[in-house]
Amino acid sequence: MTPTNREIAEHLLACYDTIYMVLGESAPTLSNDAYVVRTYETARAYGALALGLREHLDEPASSPIPVLEEVLRRAVAGDGSGALVLYAMAMVVGPRLLVSLLDARTALSPDPGLTALFNDASMVVVKEIRATGEVARDQAPIEDIEWQPLARDLSTTFDLAGNAESLGISG
Repeated sequence: MTPTNREIAEHLLACYDTIYMVLGESAPTLSNDAYVVRTYETARAYGALALGLREHLDEPASSPIPVLEEVLRRAVAGDGSGALVLYAMAMVVGPRLLVSLLDARTALSPDPGLTALFNDASMVVVKEIRATGEVARDQAPIEDIEWQPLARDLSTTFDLAGNAESLGISG
């Protein structure tokens, strides 16, 4: 069964809302000031994406995406500096969200408004990934031997949940 434009948009809205909620709640708990600022900025960018979709949809339904919330909360709990949650956004969530946005544009019935919102969202995702890289470049290296297994586990969680289906629309 092909999802409707509204179903696609509501799913992506739920992704944006989940990111906005978890990052917004988590930012003040992080210990690295540069990562705190980047986490707030990322949350704000996804909040703006959510607002654009809400305005387009008029009274949309939205609830958190469980696997996305789990991955982000585990990243925050696994590294209080904020490096792991930003890694999760740049290397685990962001690329999957880009695929979901591409799938969404492919699955849409003609709707120039939604197409424009999804195109803009793709640009925001790329911008946030790049901004995270810029911030991380100037930080001290991570020397915690437990960090890499935690990072790999975040990706594995999505893989076990069904890859693209866990974060978006499968074509």
